[in-house]
Amino acid sequence: MTLTSKKNLSKKALPIVIFTVFLDVLGVGILIPILPQLVFRVFIPAGFTYDQALITLGWLVGIYALMQFIATPILGQLSDRYGRKKILAISLGGTAIGYSLFAIAIITKNIPLLFFSRAFDGITGGNISVARAVVADVTKPKDRTKNFGLIGAAFGIGFVMGPYIGARLASPSVSFFGLFNTPHWFSASTPFWFAAILAVINTTLVLFILPETHKHINHKLKMVWTKSLSNIKRAAASPGLRIVFTSEFLFYGGFTFFTTFFQILLIQKLHFTQSNVGDFFAYIGIWIALTQGVLTPLLAKYFKNYQILRFTFFGMGLALFAQLLPSNATQLLFAAPLIAIFVGLTMANTSALISLSAGAEMQGEILGIDASVQALATAIPAIISGYVATMGVNMPVIVGAVVVMIGGLIFVGFYRPSNHLLHESPAEALAESRAA
Repeated sequence: MTLTSKKNLSKKALPIVIFTVFLDVLGVGILIPILPQLVFRVFIPAGFTYDQALITLGWLVGIYALMQFIATPILGQLSDRYGRKKILAISLGGTAIGYSLFAIAIITKNIPLLFFSRAFDGITGGNISVARAVVADVTKPKDRTKNFGLIGAAFGIGFVMGPYIGARLASPSVSFFGLFNTPHWFSASTPFWFAAILAVINTTLVLFILPETHKHINHKLKMVWTKSLSNIKRAAASPGLRIVFTSEFLFYGGFTFFTTFFQILLIQKLHFTQSNVGDFFAYIGIWIALTQGVLTPLLAKYFKNYQILRFTFFGMGLALFAQLLPSNATQLLFAAPLIAIFVGLTMANTSALISLSAGAEMQGEILGIDASVQALATAIPAIISGYVATMGVNMPVIVGAVVVMIGGLIFVGFYRPSNHLLHESPAEALAESRAA
């Protein structure tokens, strides 16, 4: 593929892929302020004790990621075999169905349907690896950190709007900055109907606008249905990436401990309302977007990915501990940006480091392995965090901070950059980016 054709593909593909990532994160973000409602308005009324409700909540969050873990490498293989466009469209259509079923489950307080809908959405929502493969397809190696930063910015914006939209659409008859009151028929299910509509729109965009970016389609590619498990084995056995995958697993695991139950801690410790929870996570999302859109590409001009990661793991661990210190909302506003900065930097630089370690024809596969690692890192801690939370709602945050810092120790102590990552100095990279 020539540079000109790759640039044209990039202009067409990147906006749609960014919107796809935004939609994925929006759905996760919408769930954040709704989670406490499930504990107090669905699980406990169904006869669960408080501890049982916390454990059930952990499993509900974990089942989505567990299904994503199983399905993501399969979607990655399918995108290598049939093309990115078709698989993205199918998976987004499934996302719309999953959101609709979850809304119905909330309305009917049907706990089995809650689990089924999250599992179904997890199966079809494993398209993040396909989206990232599209970015790799249309991006020159030296621009991958920047464009993965844009993906991270979409993550941040989705994380901003998801909790905010979830909180507002789930709150009936509440003043919107004094301009008007939300409709009386708003409920906890409303945000998911909204997300389902967005998924339908995104599916339409993929079908009619997104070009096929994969130029190495292999229709004879043999499908490996248990590839999620073999991916973990390969991640553990890969000489060049074993340490990166291990550290990344611990990073996402620690962050999941934090996000699964921190909103309940906010309600109990700082007396946050549902709207306050949505505003808080939206605030974090703003900082993530700023980090990915501004700070990440700036640092990429002067430092290599692995050099940045040597600091961000420890920064993230300390940032999680810092969230336990505030005794009021004002203090929390100063502590929260620390999380966003280190999350944004770590996500973009691990993705770029992993992508740069594989050839163009292997992008779907290597990013599928990466997505499997991330999904498993989200599933296991989410399930465990429900049990940890029964010892105190601050405990998942503490455990998460420790887990992230262990990941940092492993990365600093054992990661050694491959030769192909050393050929270019930061100054040379900066000169090339300016010439481009």
